[in-house]
Amino acid sequence: MRCVSRVEQLREVVDRLRPSSWLYSTYEHRLIAELDHDQLPQHVAVLADGNRRWARANAPGQPLAVGYRAGADKLKEFVAWCDEVKIPIVTLWVLSTENFSRDREELGPLLQVIEQLVTDLAKSRHWRVHPVGALDLIPAESAEVFRRAEADTRDVDGMMINIAVSYGGRHELRDAFRSLLAQKAKEGMTIGELAETLEIDNIADHLYTAGQPDPDLIIRTSGEQRLSGFLMWQSAHSEFYFCEALWPDFRKVDFIRALRAYNQRERRFGK
Repeated sequence: MRCVSRVEQLREVVDRLRPSSWLYSTYEHRLIAELDHDQLPQHVAVLADGNRRWARANAPGQPLAVGYRAGADKLKEFVAWCDEVKIPIVTLWVLSTENFSRDREELGPLLQVIEQLVTDLAKSRHWRVHPVGALDLIPAESAEVFRRAEADTRDVDGMMINIAVSYGGRHELRDAFRSLLAQKAKEGMTIGELAETLEIDNIADHLYTAGQPDPDLIIRTSGEQRLSGFLMWQSAHSEFYFCEALWPDFRKVDFIRALRAYNQRERRFGK
């Protein structure tokens, strides 16, 4: 877990006040060159938090969808940054199951932005798109957009992008156990027999991300330092990086710093 000192916070504020220029680009390239590319994460997940606060601060009086669109644009940049350093798997949390408690007037535009984001990612034909979440909880037409994006990119030989939409960690575990129980019942196994033989891998095989490595690095923006149920099972041994910036303000240099922090850590995997 990253503890942000007051000096680091001040440095980030000063960085954001500097005008962008070729100097900044040079600085980014230097940071990338300094990374140990043999020790980069193979799976990066991000909680892109702060879109609504960004909209209220930067577009007062405008619909919150302004922040959602800015956040979606940043997600496209983020995916490209990950691809540049050859990270094989990226997970983007774009809509939680808790978000369904929001007003319908807010949820509708948010879903539209997410649909457009997923459609654009699929149309690029650079990456595979894989929705992970309880798609049965969202409108059927939205779920169809996500399933179509997955089908259209299944043959793409590129980075895997997990779109965590209608995602909740508890929902995922519920669905995993339902799937596991249904499979074993079909095989004729009783509950008692399952209880005696159940192993950790049996559960992992029924997660939304089954077959994928767990995330090595999880990034959260907006200054919040909690996971909010994100990838509860998969994050057992993940490294965490928390950034003060609201998601639309997250920059490539912030991403590189997250990778650098990951480079500098000694992973113990609970040992």
